[in-house]
Amino acid sequence: MGIGGLNPSSSAFLSCIALTLFLDFMKDITLKVVVKFCQLDELDENAQKLINKAIAATENSYAPYSHFHVGAALRLQDGTEIIGANQENAAFPVTLCAERSAIFNAQSNYPKLPITHLAIAAKNESGIVNTPVSPCGSCRQVLLEMEQRYHQKIMIYLYGGNGVYVVDSIEDILPLSFTDDSMR
Repeated sequence: MGIGGLNPSSSAFLSCIALTLFLDFMKDITLKVVVKFCQLDELDENAQKLINKAIAATENSYAPYSHFHVGAALRLQDGTEIIGANQENAAFPVTLCAERSAIFNAQSNYPKLPITHLAIAAKNESGIVNTPVSPCGSCRQVLLEMEQRYHQKIMIYLYGGNGVYVVDSIEDILPLSFTDDSMR
């Protein structure tokens, strides 16, 4: 008997050997992600103000199913601040996250102004969550599109009771991203 009890002359055995040889030639790629961590009071006044707006925006959330209330606040290049909150629906695919709620509001009302900063906070039935929450995959993709559209990075603050994660750009938490260049 051969590997895993397979007969050495069987096609399954030969496929197993071929796969092993193929994997031996693969190279590892190391991706580095840098996320800063601090306490709320260590940030400048404008960052604290935006985070507090995101915390307040959790009150505008409609989350009767998950009971997970997310608030977002963003700042545009001219200083305009816009909030968003997650909005759930019994048909889950039409639920809208707080981040996209705020971003689509900004794009609808201020289409020429890039987003410079975004703060996100979340709470459950016990209150503000301790560990900061990060954007879902769909929100990350939308944030990437905004950075590319305006050729400007968006500073992201992820707030939790234990502190704040500070991310310089969505690219830092969306490695190997899909962009318009991917289609060329």
